[in-house]
Amino acid sequence: MFSASDVKELRERTGAGMMDCKKALQASEGDMDKAIDWLRENGMAKAEKKNSRIAAEGITSIKIEGNKAVILEVNSETDFVAKNAEFQTFVSKLTDLILNSEVSTMDEALVLSTEEGTVSDMVAATVAKIGEKLSFRRFERVVKTDSQVFGAYSHMGGKIGTLVLLEGANEEVAKDVAMHVAAMKPAYLTSKDVPTEVLEREKAVMKEQLLKEGKPEDRVEQILVGKVNKYYQDICLVDQIFIKAEDKETVGKFVQSNGGEILQMIRYEVGEGIEKKQENFAEEVMSQIKG
Repeated sequence: MFSASDVKELRERTGAGMMDCKKALQASEGDMDKAIDWLRENGMAKAEKKNSRIAAEGITSIKIEGNKAVILEVNSETDFVAKNAEFQTFVSKLTDLILNSEVSTMDEALVLSTEEGTVSDMVAATVAKIGEKLSFRRFERVVKTDSQVFGAYSHMGGKIGTLVLLEGANEEVAKDVAMHVAAMKPAYLTSKDVPTEVLEREKAVMKEQLLKEGKPEDRVEQILVGKVNKYYQDICLVDQIFIKAEDKETVGKFVQSNGGEILQMIRYEVGEGIEKKQENFAEEVMSQIKG
């Protein structure tokens, strides 16, 4: 029904004890999401930890030129290569290519013409020079109007890159918002952007928690309103408390008070969501001995 690795993953995602994780998986017939909900409903997990193991090394790159901007991520196998001059040059050339193109999809980007053929050819040539697998993982191009402003921020040498687009305000405000996005990891721009199925699942868990706490059923819906608003404050950029605020002002209000509105945000964290290959050196040595 479920394996030891399932128990391990559930523990990592929820922080619950091993036996509780086993009970949750048994109760949910091995369904990971249902097991997480079961643990939360029974007060055994405070919240689901984001399942985004950092598996790949590499960097993010951002460039703004006039009314155009691009943010992208390129992965390498090791951090050593990510700091290599050859790799850095490759990423810089790639950033310029994408910025000055009209592409919007990865398929279009990979066939862009370069001095070495296509972008795919350029990747292959760099792999041959460096001797390590590289991956041009993702990108986004943004074009603004003259009344709009970009804000960008790169953290830890490109381990995290953020790009925001504001209507009105100014570049200083946009830069502050980009820094906030890097630090606070909002999942959505506004509450309207939260998918219905995500919200309904969260509300179901909240409701079950309240009932298990002994709250009267006729008051649960009323209490849920406040809990949902708190949920939005945690995950939506405009509802989060601005990191520079001294009076609990939200990011949305901060931008609004400076004559602006947040239109778009992009946050890339190197390797986020990629499953890292786990090396078991003990097993490797034993296999060599047996071999």
